Amino acid sequence: MKSISLMTFVAGVALSALTGSAFAAGDPAAGEKVFAKCKACHQIGESAKNAIAPELNGIDGRAAGSVEGYNYSDADKTSGITWSEATFKEFIKNPKAKIPGTKMVFQGLPSEKDQEDVWAYLSSFGADGKKK
Repeated sequence: MKSISLMTFVAGVALSALTGSAFAAGDPAAGEKVFAKCKACHQIGESAKNAIAPELNGIDGRAAGSVEGYNYSDADKTSGITWSEATFKEFIKNPKAKIPGTKMVFQGLPSEKDQEDVWAYLSSFGADGKKK
């Protein structure tokens, strides 16, 4: 009986650690502050619209260059990127290096913490612009 209880406890701790790490990478509140650098071009939230750049609702799992109504560069449309934390961080570190020919003029976020925090903020919005 004790070995089953111990196994259950160990499995629970391992599952908690795995689940926690999946969500603990960034701080959405800190990411909202860093996102202030992005607001000149991008919008997010329930009233978000395409502007100088595409709106960013529902970015997690979305194909790059696919927001309806936004005129992307050919490089963005054909990049083959599906947005995830890893692809976003690689892109936002240096957009022109990740997608040569992108229309995005932003120089990038070199800080890994800023990248993680912005991703945590962006991925907290569903495709409808509501917080998940």
